[in-house]
Amino acid sequence: MNPGALTRFRIAAYVVGVGLLALVLVAMPMKYLGDDPRLVQIIGPVHGALYAIYLLFTFDLAMKSKWPMGRTILLLIAGTIPFVSFVAERKVVKEARQREAAAA
Repeated sequence: MNPGALTRFRIAAYVVGVGLLALVLVAMPMKYLGDDPRLVQIIGPVHGALYAIYLLFTFDLAMKSKWPMGRTILLLIAGTIPFVSFVAERKVVKEARQREAAAA
């Protein structure tokens, strides 16, 4: 597995995960419970841009790792469901470390 691609994926997964949690746990309740849409108007587009970067980095890692299309699609979707990008990142890193240890 390409170390640079893996690092980019890891950073993107965490950043997108935190951004999505901020959107879902802070901004959306403020909009719907507090009648204040300002945070959604800020965090929403930022998360969207960061998610686009996550898609690029995930796809790059998938191509370099020669993952099957199904796995790639699942990882691409992981940035849209709260907490799932964190789980996906851990699973990918665990697999990368196992492959590295097996190759040594």
